[in-house]
This record gives sequence, C-alpha cells and structure tokens, in this order.
Amino acid sequence: MALIRVADWLTKLLMVLAAAWAFLLCFVILADIIFRALNMPLQGTKEIVANSVVMIVFLQLGFAIRSRSMLQADFLVHLFGKRTRSALRVFGYLLGACLFLLFLKGGIDPALRSFANGEFDGEGALRVPVWPTRFMILVGSALGAFNYLVLAIVEGLGLEAEEPVL
Repeated sequence: MALIRVADWLTKLLMVLAAAWAFLLCFVILADIIFRALNMPLQGTKEIVANSVVMIVFLQLGFAIRSRSMLQADFLVHLFGKRTRSALRVFGYLLGACLFLLFLKGGIDPALRSFANGEFDGEGALRVPVWPTRFMILVGSALGAFNYLVLAIVEGLGLEAEEPVL
C-alpha cells in the first residue's frame, strides 16, 4: 500500500535525522565540557540538550514501533495459544495507537500557542525556541499512532506483514 510505503520512508528519514542530531549533540556536549574545564561554559547547552533529547525520542518513535522494537513484556504471552497471543498483540497495538492519539490531541494547542507566542527556553545569551520540539512531539505521535494502527490491522487480519523498507 502506497500510504504505508510513504510512512515507512518518513519513518526512516526521521530516524536518520535523529541519529545525525544525536551525533551533533555529542559535539555540543563535548565542547561544553572542554570550555567548562577552561572556566568558560557554553551558554544554553542545558536548554539545547533538554529540547534535543525530546526531539530525538519522538523522531525515532515511528521507527521503533514499525520495526517492532518497542519494549514488550511477553513472559506470560507464551503460555497462551496462537489466537490469544494474536488478540493480545492487537489489543496492545490499539492501546499504543490510543496513547499516541491522546498525545497528539493534547499537544496541538500547546504547540500552536508556543509558535504564536514565540515561546523560548532559557535566559541570557542563548534562548532556544520551544515550538520545534512541541511540533516534533505531534509529528512523532501521529506517526506512532499510524504505525500502531498498521500493525493492529496486519495482526488482526492475519496478513503477511510487509517488512518495512527500513
């Protein structure tokens, strides 16, 4: 299905972007450590790192869900039959979709308000805009909910899961 392929492509793109951002963030933290040793800390490092960690998590969320890499406590599931296991998986996927749809619904107003008001984090020399982080939460939540729904449909209908092109 074309929509699933587009979502897989977007999932991969966001995962690569998150990895690149995490890699660059390492250099920001290293520079701050070196400059702190010279008694000249980089201003705004705390704010950049705090917002970046949230963005990286939500950038990689769709990939983790679609590749079925989310943490699962399946120690009891193996005791059930195949149909029960499948039903439990569908139930779990639907709960995951509901959770991220709630994140999406709850995050729209704060994201729009943050953008409209020009919300910033930090004081002094470097102020970091908050709205990109809030919008990344929305994008990650929407993609996460979509991927959970795809997995629920595939599992519920007993379809052969098309492996993502990740």
